[in-house]
Amino acid sequence: MSFFGKNIKKIRGVKGLSQQAFAELFDLKRGTLGAYEEGRSEPKIETIIKIANYFSIQIDDLLTNELTVNQLLKFKGDLTTYAEDIKREQFATIPCITESTVNDYISLYDKESFVNDLPVVQLPVNPTKEFRGFAVNNLEMTSHDRGFYPKDIVIGEKVPTNVMKKLNNGTLVFVLAGDQLIFRRLYITKGNAVLRADHKNIEDEEFSLSDIKEMWRVRYVFCKRIPEFGDHVEDKLLLIEQELMKMKDKLSS
Repeated sequence: MSFFGKNIKKIRGVKGLSQQAFAELFDLKRGTLGAYEEGRSEPKIETIIKIANYFSIQIDDLLTNELTVNQLLKFKGDLTTYAEDIKREQFATIPCITESTVNDYISLYDKESFVNDLPVVQLPVNPTKEFRGFAVNNLEMTSHDRGFYPKDIVIGEKVPTNVMKKLNNGTLVFVLAGDQLIFRRLYITKGNAVLRADHKNIEDEEFSLSDIKEMWRVRYVFCKRIPEFGDHVEDKLLLIEQELMKMKDKLSS
């Protein structure tokens, strides 16, 4: 049995490399590297040679012996430092849905192997929560030259099914429903989710909450341009609209 998977996992620990960072060094997919580490797949000889040369490790040692931390750090015995004793800040690794992967995501969103192969971003957010990135690919969320433009990235936190109807009206979400992945503002009415664009010429999309496969509440935004800051009438109008909707909901309940 080859020690390759166990050894490259130890190398990553000693060098402080995430699976994604290690995989990119050798033109691998993160899911492929994970399969190597778990012993579910064996690498090509070209990959073994690249890794051995990069870290100055004998190929025979990489494959047939369990490497020690001392060997990897090239320290003497009395200077041993164990990787597991080193406290490193861990950033959350967030899969990101891009324009080229969105169609596949709609049908494969619940396949872990597919999600693990998506491009990722790393952020200093709570790693115990589930996040997903989404690259904006249209102008539906623009208004008067403001809003979200193609290639902006929004980061959403997964919304449990029983929490969806409790979100405030106007909350930014991206939702997987039917054969669509839609980024808009959420309005809940009579057990349905109304998804409303900021662009005035785009019609609302409406789904039953039971038909929504995934909902991600936008928590962070990365824009490809510097957004305008300031006190805008549109922001005030949106706040007024939200307050009116809250009052209407209370009166009808």
